[in-house]
Amino acid sequence: MSQIYNIYCDESCHMEHDHQKVMVLGAIWCPLDKVKEISKRIGEKKAAHELSSKFEIKWTKVSPAKTKFYLDIVDYFFDDDDLYFRALIVPDKDVLRHEQFGQTHDEWYYKMYFDMLKVIINPSDRYRIYLDIKDSRGGRKIEKLHEVLCNSKYDFSRDIIERVQIVRSHEIEILQIADLLIGAVSYLNRVCSGNVAKEAIVRRIRERSGYSLERTTLLRENKMNIFRWSASEASGV
Repeated sequence: MSQIYNIYCDESCHMEHDHQKVMVLGAIWCPLDKVKEISKRIGEKKAAHELSSKFEIKWTKVSPAKTKFYLDIVDYFFDDDDLYFRALIVPDKDVLRHEQFGQTHDEWYYKMYFDMLKVIINPSDRYRIYLDIKDSRGGRKIEKLHEVLCNSKYDFSRDIIERVQIVRSHEIEILQIADLLIGAVSYLNRVCSGNVAKEAIVRRIRERSGYSLERTTLLRENKMNIFRWSASEASGV
């Protein structure tokens, strides 16, 4: 029997004129039948660190006072065999030439989402994809992403990719872990420094994964899969 997976997606520095060169798209995924168990474990981690069950795990909220909690969450991700992560790194948005390829930044953004997601999807399984809400215009683009993903897998009846849906990250704890991991990858690749807590998290992820988080990993790497995208390879995908 095929397995059903939930894929939770988020991004960092995705806007065209946000004065940040590096963009990171990421996804965390797990079997559907493990979602409740994983959410419960995350709740237990919060309780163990005396945090409210409604506390939102978020990279921008990382602080020295909560370093142990966030390191605990990172360790939980690596210790749970049902959780997987993939990130797509765009190292320099300034070199993009959208006009040359007849596309807007938004259209390119969703092409990058396609590149990030297509490796995760196995035609023998089924998927439900959830993206953190970006703006009020996302509905039509999400439908287009669903269409492109399905067509790439010859899934015209949508038996493989059952849904692509916009959600709010504060309502989904597993998506919040994606925010944390994406934030760490982005922080490192933007060559940021000065935040002791964030640097500790980056070190822990590098130690646990065995990867630099700056270079492309093997395609078959499931736990912490990294793809460093090159504009020279695919600007006009």
